[in-house]
Amino acid sequence: MEFIRKGINNKMYLIAAQKLSVDAETVRHGVEGLMYLLAESAKLMVTDIDFQDSILTLGFSDEMKKELLRFYVDNCKEIRTVQSEMVMDLPHYHNLEWRLDVELASRSLHHQTTPSLLLKLHTEDSGNKTTQLLETDPSNLLHMTKCLEGALAEVKSQHCRRIMRNINK
Repeated sequence: MEFIRKGINNKMYLIAAQKLSVDAETVRHGVEGLMYLLAESAKLMVTDIDFQDSILTLGFSDEMKKELLRFYVDNCKEIRTVQSEMVMDLPHYHNLEWRLDVELASRSLHHQTTPSLLLKLHTEDSGNKTTQLLETDPSNLLHMTKCLEGALAEVKSQHCRRIMRNINK
């Protein structure tokens, strides 16, 4: 559980390797493999029986299999809690202000209109609000709108819903 909570600790690998009289790299790979097994099992909310079935082919002794199962059952909720705390918190939309500017003419071009949109995008990331100023012309804005609508339609597809369900487990 220390590995899942705090990450890699090379000093502990060296101490364990000396006690077991094996290479530290072997200990590291063993611990990472076990933690991957436990983390994936907790993420997928594997039942006791399914977890037991999944470790049958790993070549552990019966006593070790029972100990791993007991450890998984005892710590499954804590592993899921640690995993939920590790989720990235990305900036998200807070507000958008916009203004349409149109240049009707210049000294050299008397009959030219040049529209542009000035956007002030407010985002929020863990309580910190930031502002980005963006400027675009209407044709680029239409293109961005079409791309975003396409992405939104893709999110609503069956394939994407199935993937999202598996991610949120």
